Amino acid sequence: MVAERLHKVLANSGIASRRSCEQLIAAGQVTVDGEVVTEMGFKVDPAKNKIMFGGQRVKPPRPVTLILNKPKKVVTTTKDEAGRRTVMQYVQHIPERVYPVGRLDWESEGLLVMTNDGELANLLTHPRYGVARTYHVVVKGELTPAVLEKMQRGVWLSEGKTGPIKILIKKRDRESAIVEVTVHEGMNREVRRVFARFGLKVKHLKRLRVGPLALGHLSSGAVRLLSPQEVESLRASVKLREDRHVPSSP
Repeated sequence: MVAERLHKVLANSGIASRRSCEQLIAAGQVTVDGEVVTEMGFKVDPAKNKIMFGGQRVKPPRPVTLILNKPKKVVTTTKDEAGRRTVMQYVQHIPERVYPVGRLDWESEGLLVMTNDGELANLLTHPRYGVARTYHVVVKGELTPAVLEKMQRGVWLSEGKTGPIKILIKKRDRESAIVEVTVHEGMNREVRRVFARFGLKVKHLKRLRVGPLALGHLSSGAVRLLSPQEVESLRASVKLREDRHVPSSP
């Protein structure tokens, strides 16, 4: 397992909230390999280090990864200060504490990966891996061949230029278009901002796929636990993409 901050490991094991776990550490109530640790940000590997609290060994939780068909008008976060619904309400029946991987904005719906596997979450969100994300998009405005060509070559946004964007046209006229869009960067609201760059407004956006994972017929608000084989397939797809980006030896 990847080393993680001690307070996060404690929280993921169900001891308390992250803030409360920080207080427990500061109070000297947690030991690692027989030594009291009070340092904030101290990193441990729960599979290798012996972590003790209250006379009991803290064991890493069972790794769980699932997909949620996120409805619209739901925030992709663990808490919302404005009191809006969050994706966490759909996983309350899951014994392990899982967290959303990446972003899917308030107005968007579709496939959202949630997991307690920090290493997997990093693989899916780190820019270097460029995991493909495919969306069903309805846009208002005329998507001309010239604009389509520019979008497919990549578009400059505030964070930099996107990679090539794959766009499959399902239906198009002068007033609107229905397209399937595949991007790799995972920039905040990337698809909406790319279309807005050319004066096109996204009216509907639904994520259909992340890497090899497909939403399928999962109903809105429903979750599905991934099998170990599906998780390994997801990991393998990231590694394959990483391998294709390794420069060859001179």
